[in-house]
Amino acid sequence: MASPRFAIYFVPGADTALYKFGASVLGYDCYAGASIARMQAGEVAEADWATLTAEPRAYGFHATLKAPFRLRDEFAEADLLGEMQASATALSNIVTFEPAVELIGGFVAVVPRNSAPGLDRLAAQCVQSFDRFRAPMTTDEKARRTAAGLSAAQTENLERWGYPYVLDEFRFHMTLTGRIAPDRRTAVHAFLREAFGRACGFHPIALDRLVLAKQDFGTPFRVVGQVPLHAN
Repeated sequence: MASPRFAIYFVPGADTALYKFGASVLGYDCYAGASIARMQAGEVAEADWATLTAEPRAYGFHATLKAPFRLRDEFAEADLLGEMQASATALSNIVTFEPAVELIGGFVAVVPRNSAPGLDRLAAQCVQSFDRFRAPMTTDEKARRTAAGLSAAQTENLERWGYPYVLDEFRFHMTLTGRIAPDRRTAVHAFLREAFGRACGFHPIALDRLVLAKQDFGTPFRVVGQVPLHAN
């Protein structure tokens, strides 16, 4: 059986309107590690909506700060969580951003409305600070990443950090759907933007914690630890 994968995420607090919205869109609660009732999806049929959200459901509602990886043999889950706790004060303090719901790369996500260098800086710190825990990619994992085509910079990131979309290639986002057929994107985007506004309002979001997420073989990611970040 394959070893588990870990990732370092931002996941909003389980009791926040933002998290409840995102989890209900995906139909999965990564805190509980369980399926939940999916939000009413307007004119989109339930089965169709399940298909539209199948890919992000496996990861839970989150923003990636360090992409999924397997641990080196000399480390255990407790070592990684302990390092996160020890490093929290050295990482960027709480960053706040104004959200927007946008289409990016053919899927819908919650993103910062304006440039957010604090988010980029925090993600870069996570990529670099916790990389010593990451086992090298397998040949199959590397092949899957390169199959879709990567730029020279993305290929260099993949070789060095195990993931193409880091550092200058990083864009903070909280995914709500998988890739949508071009003729449906406008309608699904509009529905989710309006639903987000009703459920959450477009109020500033505070990235106030790091979350350790774990994926055992054949299961979605679930939260196994949280580390609070601190305001100045």
